[in-house]
Amino acid sequence: MSSVRKTETIPEWKREEVDELVDFIDSYNSVGIVGVAGIPSRQLQAMRRELHGSAAVRMSRNTLTNRALEEVDDGVEALTEYVSGQVALVGTNDNPFGLFKQLEASKTPAPINEGEVAPNDIVIPEGDTGVDPGPFVGELQTVGAAARIQDGSIKVTEDSTVLTEGEVVDADLANVLVELGIEPKEVGLDLRAVYSEGVLFEPDELEIDVDEYRADIQSAAAGARNLSVNAAYPTAATAGTLLAKASGEAKSVGLFAEIESPDVVPDLIGKADAQLRALAAQIDDEEALPEELQGVEAAPATEPAADDADEEEQADEETEDAEEATDDADDEDDGGDGGDGLGAMFG
Repeated sequence: MSSVRKTETIPEWKREEVDELVDFIDSYNSVGIVGVAGIPSRQLQAMRRELHGSAAVRMSRNTLTNRALEEVDDGVEALTEYVSGQVALVGTNDNPFGLFKQLEASKTPAPINEGEVAPNDIVIPEGDTGVDPGPFVGELQTVGAAARIQDGSIKVTEDSTVLTEGEVVDADLANVLVELGIEPKEVGLDLRAVYSEGVLFEPDELEIDVDEYRADIQSAAAGARNLSVNAAYPTAATAGTLLAKASGEAKSVGLFAEIESPDVVPDLIGKADAQLRALAAQIDDEEALPEELQGVEAAPATEPAADDADEEEQADEETEDAEEATDDADDEDDGGDGGDGLGAMFG
């Protein structure tokens, strides 16, 4: 008995859909998978419009999405692990960090329904509910809120945690929250993973404190500048500081050694004049002094020329700032997370 080989026949519309998905994936530098469960159609359309120009969302059947990811290959097929439930493809030419930040910013508060799991602790805050006395006070108490009738209104007397994270919302609590206008969950495109330039990122890797990251970069730059100055290693960023520092040190040597250089002579004369006046001020017998030195007081210490002082002050300030930044960096753990190249992603 001969065996008959059967081949899978893919409908034309599926083939066309996969081709379009492949084109979509190839069109962007960064491609990700976003969860769209629980987002009303109207709100989803609004999110798409908000992302227009910076990112695009493409929905399809999960099986076809997986097939397209596998056809593109080049590492992007790793996203198939995240294709489950109600999901969509998202594509952008922005970096993954910018995409994650934009998607998080687009999320909006929404009511929570019966049977849903609380994404965080649900708290009914202290205060006047604005509801007239009636059965609602009993409903509040039933769900665990500290409530009573006071001054002709129903009031919650203290912040009341009525459900903890991970617990399921029942019908009574869902109705109470709707009545109070409390929207304890956020609705939006939930980024599950994004593939960009050969690297697969998950949300916990993209959720960083930009201000803290910027401070770390500034601290590292200050430490590098300090090292360059102390090692007398000239760079475009430190050449000016090194020249100012060298100029100040050379002038100090010239003054100490009393070298009659044109750049030092005015300061030498000022230094000699100050010493002479200081000596004259110590002599009690004015008749022993020349007329022009009688009654003089000790002159203040000679200050460097304004330009030189500004340069030395700038050099000192830059060195001090760099030293402080280095000290701060030394107080922290030296082990980093290997974030080389991430700074460029923030533009």
